[in-house]
Amino acid sequence: MKNYVIFLRGITPTGRNRVPMAELRAALARSGLQEVKTYIQSGNVAAKSVLDRSSVQSLVHEVIAREIGADVAVIARTHAQLRRVMEGNPFPSSAASRTYFSLLEAPPDARLAEDLSRFDFSPDSVWVVNDTIYTLYATKHSDSKFNNNFFERKLKVASTTRNFNTLSRCVELSA
Repeated sequence: MKNYVIFLRGITPTGRNRVPMAELRAALARSGLQEVKTYIQSGNVAAKSVLDRSSVQSLVHEVIAREIGADVAVIARTHAQLRRVMEGNPFPSSAASRTYFSLLEAPPDARLAEDLSRFDFSPDSVWVVNDTIYTLYATKHSDSKFNNNFFERKLKVASTTRNFNTLSRCVELSA
């Protein structure tokens, strides 16, 4: 069995993409995932499965659509993959409060990633590495136009973004 963290894109505690965590945990356990845990209300799930990453993503998407009625992007990473994401962070630990990780559903088309890398992100810093975008915001994430929606439009791939603390906690949960 592999340890996974499953990230849901764009869910909210209320409104259109409402996904109650207790209901989600129960539905995912019924679907065959093991040791299902959630972290905060923004769609972070740790679970174990014998399935590969793509199959876990499909299963979770189907379960949420069928049992909860929400259509959200689902991005899964193994514990080892998340550790590598954290270890590959190009920014200093002193900037953790302004560091964000956008996890892509799949690696983007090389041409689109190259086009994005030539973009002037000043005063922010952005690095695309495989299926992860590392962003260091000059001030606050909410002050920048370089957000998850921007990255999805430019790279044409689903993405979900987590801050340093949340991703660190997800790595711990999946250990």
